[in-house]
Amino acid sequence: MFRNLMIAASALALAACATGPDYATPETPSSAGAFVAATPAVDTLAPVKADWWRLYDDPVLDRLVADAIAANTDVRVAVARLEKARAALREVRTDRLPDVGVGASATYGRLPESQRGSGAPREDWSIDTGLDVAYEVDLFGRVSRGIEAARGDLGAAEADLEAVRVSVVAETTRAYATAAASGEQIAVAERIVELLDRSLRVTDRRRAVGLTTSLDVARIATLRNQRQAEIPALAAERNAALFRLATLTGRAPADLPPIAAARVSTLRLDTPIPVGDGAQLLARRPDIRAAERRLAAATARIGVATADLYPRISLGASIGSTGPDIGDVFGGGPLRWLLGPLISWSFTDHERARARVAGAEADTRAALAGFDGTVLRSLEETETALSAYASALDRRTALKAARDAAEQAARIVRAQQREGQVDSLALIDAERTFAEAEAQLAAIDAGIADAQINLFKALGGGWSAGPTAYAAALP
Repeated sequence: MFRNLMIAASALALAACATGPDYATPETPSSAGAFVAATPAVDTLAPVKADWWRLYDDPVLDRLVADAIAANTDVRVAVARLEKARAALREVRTDRLPDVGVGASATYGRLPESQRGSGAPREDWSIDTGLDVAYEVDLFGRVSRGIEAARGDLGAAEADLEAVRVSVVAETTRAYATAAASGEQIAVAERIVELLDRSLRVTDRRRAVGLTTSLDVARIATLRNQRQAEIPALAAERNAALFRLATLTGRAPADLPPIAAARVSTLRLDTPIPVGDGAQLLARRPDIRAAERRLAAATARIGVATADLYPRISLGASIGSTGPDIGDVFGGGPLRWLLGPLISWSFTDHERARARVAGAEADTRAALAGFDGTVLRSLEETETALSAYASALDRRTALKAARDAAEQAARIVRAQQREGQVDSLALIDAERTFAEAEAQLAAIDAGIADAQINLFKALGGGWSAGPTAYAAALP
């Protein structure tokens, strides 16, 4: 019986055809070659390093990134969603297997006398056992298209996980860089306050001997106190970055190791950044891969919906036995068996099925538009990040020249003021100019590090946790 069932199923499977359109990878812009905003000082055509944060050569950052990959809550959510997608694929794949059911029942009852032989008891047990097998012949591809859609969902979940990891790596690096840059800005502000304290002491001594007035002392003190007031704000910014770093690495703020806050100098990368080209970008960015996989899944679901327009064919078989006790059932008692096809077709409900097909087609068009939009946004984000990084480098060059000139001018005015050649107003102006230039240079250094991280994030650089991916904690 079962041999005949499988022969019939194989014959129908050979004649099967999948409904709905076959998926084809969408085209991307042919102009996605060299980046418009690329300059030799900013980037090279070398491929992007997967572990790009290692370019900063900071072991503490390397460990923090590894901890974030292992313990970040957003990563854990994405991993759980990936596991759910894998489970869904396993579930859909079971549609290719026959459904096998075993049933048994035992009843005690009284039958009419006319249904019993002479002398047979009218009250007795009735025991029934049976084995049922049903197999859906995927004649119109409903099952195969469903598996194809589930595979697309799984691919999208895998890409989503990678996109989360890319984002978490970038934000972890950004939080660490912000904390370090704020530490350097605090040091700069404290150094400026120290210089102003020195100028204040000189001016106060000159006031004591009648060479200047109390007004000049008050003006220097005002400038000094203004710079002192900037330090608490910078400290608050640094603490916020460290708290964010703790959250990104799966810790409470109090559990962040002190070594994570030890660096007080801005992350610097003085070499051109390897960025590749637009074609490499489109192949590398996980959000593009996720959008492409969602498009594949949506296309397959057109076939699933279309298959409902046609009948479902199943092959079924049943074997069982009924008797008054266990011995009769399993001891060669009355045996029954059935074998045959089952066709189910809701042909009166075609309008509902056609509406589902139209809905699936609309979902596919939306997925295609989403894919195209993701491609265009990725190019926009990368070009914008390249342009911003190049502009920040040019601005730093100008600010450094201004700071150097202001430092030299302040040094000259201090010497002239000690000799009595200039008044305190000239000193105040020189000190203010130097303080502003020094603070602006420290701020642009922090901005350059942030622009670099934005660029790496836009490039969709991969992640490589390495052997310390599941480090429990930093030393």
